[in-house]
Amino acid sequence: MTDSGYCSRPLPLFDKYGGIRVLRHVIMEFYDRVLDSDLIGSFFEDTDMVRLIDHQTKFFSMVLGGPVDFSNERLERAHAHLALSHSEFDEAVALLNETLEEANFTPEDRGTVIDAIEARRSIIVK
Repeated sequence: MTDSGYCSRPLPLFDKYGGIRVLRHVIMEFYDRVLDSDLIGSFFEDTDMVRLIDHQTKFFSMVLGGPVDFSNERLERAHAHLALSHSEFDEAVALLNETLEEANFTPEDRGTVIDAIEARRSIIVK
């Protein structure tokens, strides 16, 4: 409890790292890396990147404790046609970790985000 009698709660990562505007920039940086990847870049050749970045910004807002709800069913539908392998998923996770590090996420906060993504591996990789 604080001196005022209220319990202090940690700030959601969404707010800690600047909210939607900063998160959108982080997602754009992530996709720059993804598109440059020899392993997974080709998945996005015919993708509307503006739309994808918008969806991913919403998804990561939820992962970071922001004001968005994104169902696992929606995530599964979005990836079902891709037939992603574990190595392709691993590549995306590694690129995300690099992006979060560059965006000055602490190691603990990067771990929290990566754990949330890993928890959805079985939904994305079939």
